[in-house]
Amino acid sequence: MSNTSIVQAHQFDDAEQQHETSWIGMWIFLTTEVMFFGGMFTGYTIYRAAYAQAFASASNHLDIWLGTINTAVLICSSFTMALAVRSAQIGKRTALVRFLLLTIVLGAVFLGIKFTEYYFKFEEHLVPGSSFTYEGSLARPAEIFFSFYFAMTGMHALHMIIGIGLLTALVFQGVRGSFSASYYTPVELTGLYWHFVDIVWIFLFPLLYLVGRH
Repeated sequence: MSNTSIVQAHQFDDAEQQHETSWIGMWIFLTTEVMFFGGMFTGYTIYRAAYAQAFASASNHLDIWLGTINTAVLICSSFTMALAVRSAQIGKRTALVRFLLLTIVLGAVFLGIKFTEYYFKFEEHLVPGSSFTYEGSLARPAEIFFSFYFAMTGMHALHMIIGIGLLTALVFQGVRGSFSASYYTPVELTGLYWHFVDIVWIFLFPLLYLVGRH
């Protein structure tokens, strides 16, 4: 039996209206997220244009292999998330839970690699602040580069952590049978959020790791 009537909120006329309203709300939220990250991307671009040599030099201190692995991990997580949404749509509860768990594992792998990178930067004294150390005359603009690096990747990592929390909640709901082929909106919306976070990284990776690298 469909559980749509159980989850329908009283302020909506029917399940379809509730679904459409949820989608509109998520897109509005994602629009604000685009503006938020867009501001950081714009600031980074302006400073990179002003200190092109220093930013190119500083980017060589990032581990391109770890960044590449993380990119592949996130692409795989988008795939498993899409499979989770599809499983929810066709009412495959076991497959839904399995793909949600795989997505969580991949997200955790991404964060583990990213925090490993952060550890290396602490060891190399490349964290902006009083202990920042960079040889040559480009030290000051290089510190600006790493300020953007930690701010942008740090905010992205925070969004990943939030996403994993949402996925974990979906796993518990999925195990309890809260979703069916008639009701899977939370899975769809969380999937949309997860894909957005993945897309942000697709822009961050070349901008921080590849552009100007030599």
